[in-house]
Amino acid sequence: MASYERVWGGLILPPSPHYDGGPRALSGDVPERLESGAWLFEAGAQRTALPYSFVIGPGGEFGLHAGAEDWVPLHSSIEGWVEALSLADHARRCARTTTTLTGAAVDDLDLDGFEAVPEVAGITDTWWRGTDSLIAVYRGEAEAMHAPQCRTATIYAGLNDWGLRGLDT
Repeated sequence: MASYERVWGGLILPPSPHYDGGPRALSGDVPERLESGAWLFEAGAQRTALPYSFVIGPGGEFGLHAGAEDWVPLHSSIEGWVEALSLADHARRCARTTTTLTGAAVDDLDLDGFEAVPEVAGITDTWWRGTDSLIAVYRGEAEAMHAPQCRTATIYAGLNDWGLRGLDT
């Protein structure tokens, strides 16, 4: 936790388009041990009242903790969460259209021809890149709350090459 605080403590984040904005700033809190023996600590206070908290897991994963043993890793690293926030902000500004799917429609999403975006280090939440679009798939809240209707996918379409890959420097 001390290492997390040295690197990430105080970083102010843009709001996530999902999870009611996510944490406003990264800051560690007292570690908590689950019944399984795994430990977690709070990643930062959420922006709104939620039935779960944002936590850092035993392997440095960024995820959600909804009580008892309901720990769901969203990204395999803190960097992955920060990359996902940055990508969402970029895609939102550059896309010509944005479409949101929820519940069972997320499972019907055809990702053939899309490649995973490795920078987000997705576990439960993933990002996919196509020829002119980006797709964010959010399953963390659905898993943490045992509520499949909370699955969400956001499709950012009409992106040019800059909107997909950023500037080459």
